[in-house]
Amino acid sequence: MAGAWLTRLLVVGLVLAALNLRPAITSLGALLEEVRDGLHMSGSVAGVLTSVPPFCFALFGFAAPRLARRFGPGAVVCAGMVAITAGLLIRPFAGGTVGFLAASAVALMGIAVSNVLMPVIVKRYFPDRVGTMTGLYSMALALGTAVAAAVTVPMTEALGGSWRTGLGVWAVLAVLGVLPWLGLVRERGAAAPTSPSSSSSPSPGIPAPASGLRLGRSRTAWGLACFFGLQATGAYITMGWMPQIFRDAGISAGTAGLLLAVTMVMGVPLAFVIPRTAARMKNQGPIVIALGLCGLSAYAGLYFAPAEGAWAWAVLLGISNCSFPLALTMIGMRSRTGAGVVRLSAFAQSTGYLISIPGPLLVGVLYQHTGGSGLPIALMATFLLPQMVAGVVAGRDRTIEDEARMRD
Repeated sequence: MAGAWLTRLLVVGLVLAALNLRPAITSLGALLEEVRDGLHMSGSVAGVLTSVPPFCFALFGFAAPRLARRFGPGAVVCAGMVAITAGLLIRPFAGGTVGFLAASAVALMGIAVSNVLMPVIVKRYFPDRVGTMTGLYSMALALGTAVAAAVTVPMTEALGGSWRTGLGVWAVLAVLGVLPWLGLVRERGAAAPTSPSSSSSPSPGIPAPASGLRLGRSRTAWGLACFFGLQATGAYITMGWMPQIFRDAGISAGTAGLLLAVTMVMGVPLAFVIPRTAARMKNQGPIVIALGLCGLSAYAGLYFAPAEGAWAWAVLLGISNCSFPLALTMIGMRSRTGAGVVRLSAFAQSTGYLISIPGPLLVGVLYQHTGGSGLPIALMATFLLPQMVAGVVAGRDRTIEDEARMRD
């Protein structure tokens, strides 16, 4: 009975953690113009601000497996939720741009370690339900992303109109995300009960690194890293800049936030469907191509008729952004062991986020120096082409262990 209760608590913890992995970013995107004015930011500095998430994810993502092996994954995710709460509370009231960036980095540090450990926890405790559980927390992640984008502007207006209050209120959701993990870390091993199908596994925690796996020599690992990085580039440009692009086209701030919410909310049902579908397929390349084509159609529409077809472009872009749950699913499928997934998740996500850093910064620079959205949109469309190639490589029916044996 206790094991069943802890399993349910773990599911609740995964969902609440996922809900908190994007509001720190999308709430800022909805109020980016107000934050820029309030902190006297240039377009280039705003580009730096939208590049902070992938930088922090890369930097702290590399440390996540080592921290999890030492303290347990539950303890690390719990600490991550606490960091998100602290960052969201401090950020709006920090003095100046530097303080704002530093507090943002604290929240993003917590998001980073949780990002890496989500596939690891799913693989270890739900090995026979990787697609279902990945879909569940991906759906919760998309829901949190969409809600933050949709309600931040009207909620800010309802609370008096201060962007500082509108950003800080998201700390309440982060507090809720801490609670189930406090219960989980009290259990021995700082995680959760082992599922029936993994009852013969070692005690809960993160296994030692898989020996003999040189991910830097694996085409699959690099394909996943590039695919993850390029989809992250598009996602963070979308979350940071799409409301501004719509506002430049003559759309109101509230409607621009709703359009971003539509983009994000598309991931709620699709983030559940796509992982389950991908897990049943030997090769995920066709899904990669389909999502990429939706993105190219959306960017073409944004370039030629941003206001006239705004709702259609938001829907298509939302479908394209479901490359994220697909990437997480492929991470869980491209290794035969929990130890391999630990290493592959850290490598693909951390390397991928490093790859994604220049994208939002380039958009900010182009936006400032051209005074319009045309070139930034063209750049975003260009990123999709190598993303599709990398995704096809990552989607092949092979594992990193297979590649290691082939080299030997």
